[in-house]
Amino acid sequence: MIFKLFARRFWMAFGLAACAVAVPVLAAPPAPPAAEVVVVLNSGDASVTLIDKATQAPIGSYPGGKEPHHLMATPDARSLIVANAVGNDLVLIDPLTGKMQQRMPQIDDPYQIGFSPDQKWFVSNALRLDRVDIYRATFDDKTRSLKLTAQVPLPKTPSHMAFSADSRLVFITLQDSNEIAAIDLATHAVLWKMPVGNAPAGIWMTPDDKYLLVGMTGDDYVEVIDWRQRKSVKRIPSGKGAHNFRPLGDRRHVFVTNRVSSTISIIDQVKLEKVGEIAGLPPGPDCMELTADGKQLWVTFRWARKVGIIDVASRKLIKTIPVGRSPHGIYFHTRAPLI
Repeated sequence: MIFKLFARRFWMAFGLAACAVAVPVLAAPPAPPAAEVVVVLNSGDASVTLIDKATQAPIGSYPGGKEPHHLMATPDARSLIVANAVGNDLVLIDPLTGKMQQRMPQIDDPYQIGFSPDQKWFVSNALRLDRVDIYRATFDDKTRSLKLTAQVPLPKTPSHMAFSADSRLVFITLQDSNEIAAIDLATHAVLWKMPVGNAPAGIWMTPDDKYLLVGMTGDDYVEVIDWRQRKSVKRIPSGKGAHNFRPLGDRRHVFVTNRVSSTISIIDQVKLEKVGEIAGLPPGPDCMELTADGKQLWVTFRWARKVGIIDVASRKLIKTIPVGRSPHGIYFHTRAPLI
């Protein structure tokens, strides 16, 4: 009896093994990848909303900090930095899942943030404090730290920033003094300031490192600055409340949100001309993110409590998603390059 039971188990095991070799499809399928999230900062609700990128449905929210406005990935792309302006801190979250990793306190009024292209410097615009804070940045496998090296007074209301390709300079828009300023990152000196249009906000360096494009939130155009000559060379009509930039990733075109007219302009960075417009949008378009294939533009609408998805080819709004109050920054990991 024992021999028969052993024999039956042996042939059952042998048969299963033979089937596994002869018919590989019986092997267990690999586990599905985790869903990628879209991270949205609700500055009016002090919260972070997560959206499933594939299904385009909200999957939850959590308190992130007081007045989160802008966000960006760390140089190693392992964390996403959320800047809480009134909370005076930074929060690191997982860029794929949106889960909180770490809180970095004692960062004064981080409204807009940015890394220099060489990743040595981390710059924070303290908008309500009228200054720019410069840190030495270390983000590697062992250390994630910022060391304050300078606090540079820059009245009034430092808003957005852009860097020169060689990481020598950072350019700052001064929203309430209608100027832009250039800071030498190595010496921390303000090299110059120059007047521009009304309420400059978003600022973008063209891929050839030749011109700065500045959105005039108090007007209806993008100003083109030859920063080496320190002079304005052109005004590109856009829409009322020209505010923020997001490149298409083709080294030629860039989107500009117009918060007052509720439109998005498309600018050719070579010709320095407006070549298209996306209209019929909810009120207050602001920050943008673009899918890796360049087909869908995701936009936060500050005055509508919504995120919208735009089909780039048809230039039509195809979906809106409810989020929190005054949504501002938006990010997802698999995206078109920032060029």
